[in-house]
Amino acid sequence: MTTEPSMDPETGAVDAEQALQEQIEALQGELEQARAQLLLDRADLENQRKRLARDVDQARRFANEKLLSELLPLFDSMEAGIAAATADDPLRAGLELTLKQLHAIAEKNGLIEIAPAPGDAFDPERQQAMSMVAAAGVAPGAVAQTFQKGYVLNDRLLRPALVVVAQHE
Repeated sequence: MTTEPSMDPETGAVDAEQALQEQIEALQGELEQARAQLLLDRADLENQRKRLARDVDQARRFANEKLLSELLPLFDSMEAGIAAATADDPLRAGLELTLKQLHAIAEKNGLIEIAPAPGDAFDPERQQAMSMVAAAGVAPGAVAQTFQKGYVLNDRLLRPALVVVAQHE
């Protein structure tokens, strides 16, 4: 912003000092605006960097979520096969070993099994109640039976455990 310098009527000299002062004030205002914009840009860039780091971490933690969730029916089938096999069946030992290896691999990748036992407290965050029954020896509101195991991947629920809850008598 430029202004015409005023003339001193007595001397006819240009009031250069006033013009320079106005120019300095205008430049200082522009400098303050540039500094404020720089701070905003830095903060925005830092927020974007943090958001990107968080997104990369989430992608890394849950990259195999689809594969692991598709393996859950395999775990169920193998456990059903083990339960149906007789104790002296040689295939049972092979199924147990294979299932143990699959669980070890899944655990290394962050998958945790939820298998509540009778008498465990019912957890609505990780378990789904299928029904309520009168169960002797089980506290009301506790798990009476587990129909299907649940699974958690890195603190994210993939599948809730399906349970029967003991009712209040």
